Amino acid sequence: MFTHRSSRWLLPVVLSLACFSAGQALTPAEIKQPQMRALQEKYFQQLQTIGSEVQAHVFPYNFYFSRVLDLELAQQERADQRSLRFDIYGGMTVVELTGNYFASYASETVDKSHRALRTFQDVMMPILEIAMPVLKDNPDVEGFAMEISHRVGGKALGVRMERPENLVLVLSKNAALRLVNGKTESDRQAGLLDGQFFVNGEPFIFYLSDNAGEAVRVQGQSPGSEAADRASAGRSKLANSAGMASAQRVFPRPAATDPPPGPPRDTSAESLAKIQASYQKMIDLVVKEIAPQAHFVAYAPPAMVAFRKQAFLEFSLHTTLAGNLDGSRYKLAALAFDDHIAHLIRPLMAYFKGDLDFDGVAFSTTIGQQDKSPSTQGSEAVEFFFPTAALRCYETYDCTGQQLINEGSVLINGERVTMDLQTAESGAH
Repeated sequence: MFTHRSSRWLLPVVLSLACFSAGQALTPAEIKQPQMRALQEKYFQQLQTIGSEVQAHVFPYNFYFSRVLDLELAQQERADQRSLRFDIYGGMTVVELTGNYFASYASETVDKSHRALRTFQDVMMPILEIAMPVLKDNPDVEGFAMEISHRVGGKALGVRMERPENLVLVLSKNAALRLVNGKTESDRQAGLLDGQFFVNGEPFIFYLSDNAGEAVRVQGQSPGSEAADRASAGRSKLANSAGMASAQRVFPRPAATDPPPGPPRDTSAESLAKIQASYQKMIDLVVKEIAPQAHFVAYAPPAMVAFRKQAFLEFSLHTTLAGNLDGSRYKLAALAFDDHIAHLIRPLMAYFKGDLDFDGVAFSTTIGQQDKSPSTQGSEAVEFFFPTAALRCYETYDCTGQQLINEGSVLINGERVTMDLQTAESGAH
């Protein structure tokens, strides 16, 4: 038991911890980087003020601060609802927050640009309008960053599903103030383009209206004006970001302004080995964590292979189909894709984010059937080669399995084939 004296000594400590426990900001002790931890402690009350005002704001749908994105509403209500913190982004000291916004957009009627616009207007802009008056005179704050997750509804293989979509906005303090204080849409757009915007980790040029993409300038303003120059510089910086070309086009139709192709891929054994070595730790983690559902072949570990002058990370699997199936090799290959391979793509691609040093992923599988003995069933070998862009499109539910097949290559017993999933699975040749 504590003595009376020790209880008095502990009382101010308990009260000190209590003053950090409530609200939407992380406690300083939870910040690992010493410099950021010091700023979190110094400006903790300032962060709490921002958090309280944001929490009091009425959003069109439920919004929660959250340390974890992509939660279901029932999970979010039980989860830790604190996320305001100091952090470093691109060498800039920023105040950062993450949160979940429980709006759900229908992918059939609301495209990516308009989903981003709605969440920006409903959530991001109100938060900036609350935060920037508090932070504008803070000498240690150089910028502001937020990551907001909303939901997108759509159909996948005929089933209605929802998936999260994550938006990231990073602004310097000056850009954020221009955005908040802008008198016209062009002024606000110039501030926005001076920052960075990402959708699911991919850079994205975000416009405040459908007309803003045509010109970002005040009516009657000359092209050489200060605001127009800032907007042009912002567009140039974003357009040069990695992956921007793919973010601006609708898959799979190539844009007329795509850059010229780069030099051909070096697919020599030495080059493939070097690429594999750089990803080996991640490959080992993938094999370890998704092995139960993947059924990897132990004697053929994942390897970087050359196919059509490109580098693919190939995984060797065994597919066991249920039942005693009769049908062509095309039907078996189609079922192998739908019942096995397709279920591995999203878990697998979650490990390989951003730009990759290889061109795609290949799945090489041998097909067996549960109700046939090894002596009576054939040994169909099927290889699926999928380019990264098509895998990303399928991962985000923007492409169907058939579109993924069309963008890739399918080999059955070493011969390339054309595969229509619906026709093949119906039993027709």
